[in-house]
Amino acid sequence: MEYRYSEIIDPSVYETHGLANGIALRGHKEPMKEIRGARRAQVDWSTHVKPLADYKGGLGQRFSFMQVTVPECLPERLEIISYANEYAFIYDDEMETLDLENVSVKSPEMLEAFGKGVLDSKTDSKSRPEKRLQAQILKEMIAIDPQRAITSMKAWAKFVQLASQTRESPFRTLAEYVPARVIDAGELIWFGTLTFGMALTIPDEEYDLCMELARPGYAVLGLTNDLYSWEKERQAAEKAGQDYVFNAIWVIMNEQQVSEDEAKAICAEEIQRYATVFRRNVDETKRNMALSRDLRAYIEAVMYSCSGNLVWSIYCPRYHEF
Repeated sequence: MEYRYSEIIDPSVYETHGLANGIALRGHKEPMKEIRGARRAQVDWSTHVKPLADYKGGLGQRFSFMQVTVPECLPERLEIISYANEYAFIYDDEMETLDLENVSVKSPEMLEAFGKGVLDSKTDSKSRPEKRLQAQILKEMIAIDPQRAITSMKAWAKFVQLASQTRESPFRTLAEYVPARVIDAGELIWFGTLTFGMALTIPDEEYDLCMELARPGYAVLGLTNDLYSWEKERQAAEKAGQDYVFNAIWVIMNEQQVSEDEAKAICAEEIQRYATVFRRNVDETKRNMALSRDLRAYIEAVMYSCSGNLVWSIYCPRYHEF
């Protein structure tokens, strides 16, 4: 992949806790575009839906989320995907406050926004504010790239519906949990984000292979999120009256009857194991010239999402100031 919009960040200025697996950290050269998009999403949500109290999203003092997870995003697309991602962070916080066992019965407004009309950018006075914001995202994306905007929004809609189902009941084993975590980590929404942000097109005949090759990377993303967001998510579950937490640390503690610190160590080992598998996939994909250029670029982009997500997770206010 040609690097045009990002640069390597000096490894001496950040920690990785030994989990980077040799993957460099890249940062977008125009980080202010992310700040504009994220701030705009926060203002729009607070104005049209409800105030965001003590909210922490993708922005950070040292590293912001999209800056380091989609470092090769086309500059003119960074603001809108940052807006969309901030919407997703707000959605994630909303999900944490729901009665997860009855989420499908309650049919929360966030799910309704991604129902049958997800590809309709037209709204009226009867439309819910969540839907109006989603429609605005779609409208802005279509103005830039209609085809990839539709692909991205379809993937996002499928993600929202699947993710709501994965949280309905606790998982008893890590083997059962990880595939669900891959869905909840945003395998589909991130596919839409990367393909739109980087103007990639995965041929239909390569789609299944693309998802298969990337899946260990999404396991890395999900488990890294679990490791660093554990305290935040545990507190949110307690406030919601839940007797379980949708997090690998909770699953490991209960499955293996170990302490919290031991569970974190096991989770870190799992991250490294999946990262090793994924790095192998990345290297093999780079060498396979029979695959499309965009597929090879996508797999490499997921790799940089892994290092970006790790460093952001270590430093972000979202997981450490709540």
